[in-house]
Amino acid sequence: MSSKNGLLNFIKRQIEVENEIVDSLNEALKSIGNPSVRGVLKGISLDSLKHAEMYDAALKLLTTTQQALAQEHLDKQRSLVEKHIRVEAELIKKISDILPTVENEKVKLLLTAILADEKRHHELLKEVLEIIVRGETITEEDWWDILWKNVPFHGAPGG
Repeated sequence: MSSKNGLLNFIKRQIEVENEIVDSLNEALKSIGNPSVRGVLKGISLDSLKHAEMYDAALKLLTTTQQALAQEHLDKQRSLVEKHIRVEAELIKKISDILPTVENEKVKLLLTAILADEKRHHELLKEVLEIIVRGETITEEDWWDILWKNVPFHGAPGG
C-alpha cells in the first residue's frame, strides 16, 4: 500500500469518525439542560462537522484536479478572507480586553476557550489567504506568461 493510499484511507476514516461524533453529541444534547455543558458540547459538535468538511476538502485536493481561479473569483475570495481576518482581530482584542475583568470562573473558562478558537481562526485565515487562494489562482499576468514563455522572439522580429 502506498503512502498516498494510506493517507486517503486515513482521511476517509476520519470523515466517518467526525460524523459519528456529530451524531453522538447531537443526540446527547437533546437531554442536556446545563447551558455551559450544552454550549461546549454543541461547539465540539460544530468543530467535528467542520473537521469532516476539512477532511473532505483534503480528500478532494488529493484525488481531483483543482480548477484555477479566475482573477475575479480570486478578488472576491481574497476580499472575503481579508474581511474575516479583520473581524477575527477585532474579536481577539475585545475578548482579551474583557477577560481580565471577568470574575466568574465558568464564564472565564468559556471566554478563554472562545479566545483560543478566535486566535486559531485568525492564523488559519492568514494562511488560507497566502497558500490556498494564491495557490489556486491564475492571474492575467500568469496567462500571458504561459502564452509567451516558449514563443521565440516574443512576437518581435528576430528578438
